[in-house]
Amino acid sequence: MRILLGSALATCAALWLGAAAPAFADTPVTYTDNGRALFSFSVPDFWAVRTGGPREIEDTDLGDPRAVARVIGVRPVTDDNVWMGIVSPAGVASIDDGLRYLEDIDKYLVKDPVVSETTNTRIGGLPARVIRGTGSRDGRGINFTATVIDLPRNRVAVIVAILRDGADPAYVDDMNAVFASFRSVQ
Repeated sequence: MRILLGSALATCAALWLGAAAPAFADTPVTYTDNGRALFSFSVPDFWAVRTGGPREIEDTDLGDPRAVARVIGVRPVTDDNVWMGIVSPAGVASIDDGLRYLEDIDKYLVKDPVVSETTNTRIGGLPARVIRGTGSRDGRGINFTATVIDLPRNRVAVIVAILRDGADPAYVDDMNAVFASFRSVQ
């Protein structure tokens, strides 16, 4: 498959299929929970890493607080049209649980999501489900890919990638490199 510069859908579809030659991701990052390492991945050069610890946010429609696990966000330092968020929520033990978790938080990530494809695959040797689609965020069109990776010991990793309209499709190579570097530490 080729990535066509004018086609955002083709760009999004290339993610996680390994269609483009991956760029090298050289800075290792390890996701921990309560001092226990769960998984690691590498971040490409010239990408920023931002972490946020566990916290609660309030669902404005329901008025109830919801726990949010530590989120690691990565993005190119020169382009905020591309973003990946990585989390391993406590109590989410399977791919099906991870899909329910995504349904619960999708309104915070994407407005009016339209799923175009769902596939089963393996990432880092582990079973995974990948969901691709479109929607909007902050009033701009986006392509998204949401991935749930089944980790050992009843945990999952949830990774959401967002490409806003106008994002440079060359960043797909870097995103593929992040996925290619993903490894369970357990």
